[in-house]
Amino acid sequence: MSEVQRKKYSDQEKNNIFDNEFMPHIDSMYNFAYRLTFDEDDAKDLVQDTYLKAYRFINSFEQGTNAKAWLFRILKNSFINDYRKKSKQPAKVDYQDVETYYNSEDVDYSITTDLRVDAVKDMIGDEISNALNSLAVDFRTVIILCDLEGFTYEEMAKILDIPIGTVRSRLHRARNLLKDKLRSYAQNMGYKTDEDE
Repeated sequence: MSEVQRKKYSDQEKNNIFDNEFMPHIDSMYNFAYRLTFDEDDAKDLVQDTYLKAYRFINSFEQGTNAKAWLFRILKNSFINDYRKKSKQPAKVDYQDVETYYNSEDVDYSITTDLRVDAVKDMIGDEISNALNSLAVDFRTVIILCDLEGFTYEEMAKILDIPIGTVRSRLHRARNLLKDKLRSYAQNMGYKTDEDE
């Protein structure tokens, strides 16, 4: 259907589509959002924003097509827009927290912590999750979409708005990066690696 021929759904049809085609994917949406943001609250906000946009623009959804791919594309675009918006803002620091920390007697000035690592260290104990999370967002995204969520290359190309050749090459590079990061872990677990041969 073209934009001109797009059907206007009644309120009941909108609610039906939302409940039956969109809501079953909420767990997958949250998992993808969490893998992008590394923060539970940000992931929940991103999923909520995605579902609000999906409902708002439900008339542009063609019933019977891949609702999951449509939702993932909205989520990915929302993440990118938020990321761009945040990257243009200066970093915010609560001066009171900094002052309290450095005025305390427990401070060790030789240690500077990466707050991103500190925030997720108790949530992620798995070597594979750590390796996946250490990949750049473009590589992490294709691994999640293909290997964890099971999207086809064609669906991934639509979600990410990139050519299918780029999907394939990015996925190949991402898998090689992941393989390199997990090589020593695999050896410790008793698996043969390219290095062993």
